[in-house]
Parts: sequence; C-alpha cells; structure tokens
Amino acid sequence: MNYIIEYFHARVLDEIESWPDGILADYARILELLMEFGPNLRMPHSRSMGGGIFEVRPRGREGIGRAFYCFQIGQRIIILHAFIKKTQATPEQELKLARRRLKEVQNG
Repeated sequence: MNYIIEYFHARVLDEIESWPDGILADYARILELLMEFGPNLRMPHSRSMGGGIFEVRPRGREGIGRAFYCFQIGQRIIILHAFIKKTQATPEQELKLARRRLKEVQNG
C-alpha cells in the first residue's frame, strides 16, 4: 500500500520548491520511493534521526538538501521541516525545529 505525503505547513513545501533544480529532482525521485516503501526505505535515500524523525537525503550538483519527516497512522508521512545543508553535520537548530513540530503533530 502506498503512503501519502503531507506537509506540516505550506511554508515547508515553499522551501522545498525553492531548492535548485538538481536537488529538487532528486527529492521528487526519493519521495516516490518513500511513498512506495515507507519505513523500509533506508540509506542512502533515508536515515533515522532518532525519536521518530527521519530524513530524506536529496542531492544534486548544486548541493545537498534535507527534509525531516515522521510517520503517522493511516499510511501518512508528514514532512516536518526542510533546508539546504551548508555544513557537513546537520545543524542542531534544524533538528530541534523538526522535533518541536513532531510534538505538535503527535499532540494534535
């Protein structure tokens, strides 16, 4: 059964749509895999960040993007936060924002 992709807020989708074409194309390809395989999608496309948060790992010649997501009941995937990665390590502030949004999703 396929999963459904939803966005935490329209601003998350706006951020992703502003990404460079190469990263955006890879993101779209990975999302198709994510909708098909759900929690079974692993590296190099997806990785667990702990606490119920996962990341989609698109890349292009222009750089690297990241989108944090979670799974919800009813085959739903919620994209919580997205950004263009500028350093080797994932900035802690980006992960904190995704964790706050996950709590909001879980608490209704």
